[in-house]
Amino acid sequence: MKFFLILFLISFVSFSQEKSKKITPWTLEAAVEHAVENNLQIKQAYLDVLDAETLKLQAKGNFLPSLNLSANHSWNVGLNRNLTTNLLEDMTTQFSSGSIDLGINIYNGRRNIYQLMTSNLGILASKYQLEDMKEDVMLLVVNGYLQTVFSRENFIVQTNQLSVAKSELKETKELVKAGVLPKGELLELEATLASQEQIVVNAENDFEIARISLAQLLLINDYKNFSIADNDYEMVSSLIMEKSVDELYNEAIKSRNEILLAETNVEIAKTNLKIAKASYQPSLSGYYSYNSRVSYADRLVSTDDFNQIPFGVVEGTGERVLITQSETKVVPHLSILDQLRANDGQNFGLSLRIPVLNGLSVKNNVQRSKVNLLRSSNQLNQQKLNFERIIYQAYSDAKGAIKNYEAAKKTTIARKEAYQYALDRFNLGASTSLQFSQAKQRYDSAISNELRSKFDAIFQIKILEFYFGIPLKL
Repeated sequence: MKFFLILFLISFVSFSQEKSKKITPWTLEAAVEHAVENNLQIKQAYLDVLDAETLKLQAKGNFLPSLNLSANHSWNVGLNRNLTTNLLEDMTTQFSSGSIDLGINIYNGRRNIYQLMTSNLGILASKYQLEDMKEDVMLLVVNGYLQTVFSRENFIVQTNQLSVAKSELKETKELVKAGVLPKGELLELEATLASQEQIVVNAENDFEIARISLAQLLLINDYKNFSIADNDYEMVSSLIMEKSVDELYNEAIKSRNEILLAETNVEIAKTNLKIAKASYQPSLSGYYSYNSRVSYADRLVSTDDFNQIPFGVVEGTGERVLITQSETKVVPHLSILDQLRANDGQNFGLSLRIPVLNGLSVKNNVQRSKVNLLRSSNQLNQQKLNFERIIYQAYSDAKGAIKNYEAAKKTTIARKEAYQYALDRFNLGASTSLQFSQAKQRYDSAISNELRSKFDAIFQIKILEFYFGIPLKL
């Protein structure tokens, strides 16, 4: 009994794990979100944002004073003068020194302010560029996803058509067997069936290629288990088509990242021009320095004992002249703190720099900044023209795609009726198998064209909605 209970538990756990491993089909929203989170180019653009934020910290640091500490310790080995005996001896002496230097920028033509403004604009430009790259990736995913959906739907349609062809071939065999139709008609239908099988193989291959391409775009390596959601993608009316193209352009241009990026680049160029012109102005800075030193050599100090030592003689009498001199002794060096206090020194002041002649470098920098400003302005105008062309093209494509889909639906209905009429005539022996096969091929082609035009219309409308700021959803 215990054995069967354990076996049941193992089977249940295995079934649960296998069920948990089941891959959920990808919806368009999930695919877009996954692509934005994992695309390598987007990750690279995000690093550019981090780099721009670092440049902002550097610009803020320009407002702070500079503070530097320095320390030195030296050894003098060899022939040196002994300070206690005043004799040259082979010895080693050591010295230490240190300093604190402080500098502050008082005025430099407001360059620090302009550099901070440039860094803020740089962060904004990097974010716009990041969002623009995300939008490009989104459109690629939508295109790849809809292409996969179309390929799958086309494969299903062609498979169904193959089933219909097989059913028709079976019925024709019965009619031939009954003597209603000649055997030659059967051969024509067999050729049509073989052609339909080839179409199914090609449709399946197109679906596999589209599915794998979408998986590669999403950076998914498990091609075998990758699948898209099995939803009913019907063509629905969109309010976006009720707006005029000018209304679409005027609304969309307010939030398009490529336009905002170009406008930000113009502001950056203007600020860089101010930075270049600031070099014409004088700069004023202040500085302060504190330093001290330490010696590790022994020293001579006076004692409380005094001696009378001869200094000379009195001319004429020959009497010796004596002077009183304090006795000295050799003692160790003072403590480091005492020496630092005794040997310290300070230096402070102001420094004024007035540019007079710098090889025309300032003038050339200003001229280059003006050229860059004109270049950025031209790029902004070009971006607006490009976007206007894209909006008009997208609007025209969407209108044309919708009309094409409506026409394709009418064609399919007409081809279906013609196919049904040809089928009835063929079953009655009033038409040949060639005429019936041609009617069927035209009907199959109409179905494929309708399917293709439907997804093309969906994609064109989604592009227009995307430019207008409507989230991508199916």
